[in-house]
Amino acid sequence: MFSMASFPDTLLTEEQYLALERAAETKSEFHDGRMYAMSGGTYAHAVLATRITKILGVQLPPGCEAINSDLRVKVSPTGLYTYPDCTVICGRPQFAGDQKDIILNPLLIVEVLSPTTEAYDRGEKFESYRTIESLKEYLLIDQERRHVGHYSKQDDGGWRFREHSGPEDSVSIPRLNVRISLADLYTEALNPD
Repeated sequence: MFSMASFPDTLLTEEQYLALERAAETKSEFHDGRMYAMSGGTYAHAVLATRITKILGVQLPPGCEAINSDLRVKVSPTGLYTYPDCTVICGRPQFAGDQKDIILNPLLIVEVLSPTTEAYDRGEKFESYRTIESLKEYLLIDQERRHVGHYSKQDDGGWRFREHSGPEDSVSIPRLNVRISLADLYTEALNPD
């Protein structure tokens, strides 16, 4: 999913990245001074990303919004700029800069896993995401089998992990009053015929 951008040996500033990214026709993540081009996804990835955004969108309480992968998230403490597959924002969005294309305060982030990004999404990327003060929920959706990993931030600052995989299983997010049926989430993605 990621490949080095056209500046593999040149470190960029955040300002240089944003100037290049806003003029580009494709999306790139930014970390440690380097741009990483994002490649296209599979049918299952696209269906799952769209489906989770729709499911969340109709269940979220007033004042919360489910956003697709077009909106960039900045992880201020680590300098990571990324495009999660779905982001939920509750309350007034906090933007970096005047262009309103970079969000700072996600409450929930969803990543649809692919073989090339799974280790990164579970490891270094989640480690970076955990530094976002507003982030309370993190979902990892497997695109090859019915399986969702759910991390939920606890009152003591630790993260609780739950796995969901049965055909009758669902992911419950009490702080958002949301229940995601795995049967509804996976119907189209795993059975495209």
